[in-house]
Amino acid sequence: MSAEILVVDNVTKRFGGLTANANISFSMKEGEIIGLIGPNGAGKSTLFNCISCFYNADGGRIVFKGQEITRKDPESICRMGIGRTFQIVRIFKDMNVLENIMIGAFLRNPKRKDARARSEEVAGIFRFTDKLYLKATSLTISEQKRLEVARVFATGPKIMLLDEMMAGLNIHEIKESVELVLRLREMGITLVLVEHVMEGIMPIANRVVVLDYGEKIAEGTPDEVINNEKVIGAYFGQKYAKRRENKTRIQ
Repeated sequence: MSAEILVVDNVTKRFGGLTANANISFSMKEGEIIGLIGPNGAGKSTLFNCISCFYNADGGRIVFKGQEITRKDPESICRMGIGRTFQIVRIFKDMNVLENIMIGAFLRNPKRKDARARSEEVAGIFRFTDKLYLKATSLTISEQKRLEVARVFATGPKIMLLDEMMAGLNIHEIKESVELVLRLREMGITLVLVEHVMEGIMPIANRVVVLDYGEKIAEGTPDEVINNEKVIGAYFGQKYAKRRENKTRIQ
């Protein structure tokens, strides 16, 4: 792994009187997989929106490859090399699989012929070669999520922010998603994953950042985080954490 590719420094985002992100900081190196976890409403997607500049942070700063990007616009961020998916999958329903991927490929391939050629390459990587002309809405949920990732990949990102790509999938589909994430890393992409599916993210993450009520409550390796009392309390409730603490003392 090499130098820091992304620095999130005391990022704060407010919506009126609600603070969705409060002074959140972490950094990551090229080639890392970072898991971003926390209960519903913890501020994970808001932080994704700040990093990708769908929202502009109210405080702090975000630095990508040495350049501050805190208050840029989403198109500029995508051109710089940060791509993201959404919690609720977003596909172009009236388009087929190839056309959906081409939407991403046009960013760096303005000529239709070049965009099509690049999209066909991407389709091969994401196992869509035999489904290029199917309507995107005819795909399974798992395939639609993979198609959204393929479209982002076609933009040529250095970092991919994947928002709950494993949510709602069965065990086999989760395994395929894990394999895809590892393959993306092998291709030189740095990844940040918002996930609730612990069996998906914990085996592959280099580090895990945990949010609760808009604040960062823990950061470390998967083993460190899963044994952190604050994290246990956030996920399972304070009574569970207290019982676990008492049991540990007795032992």
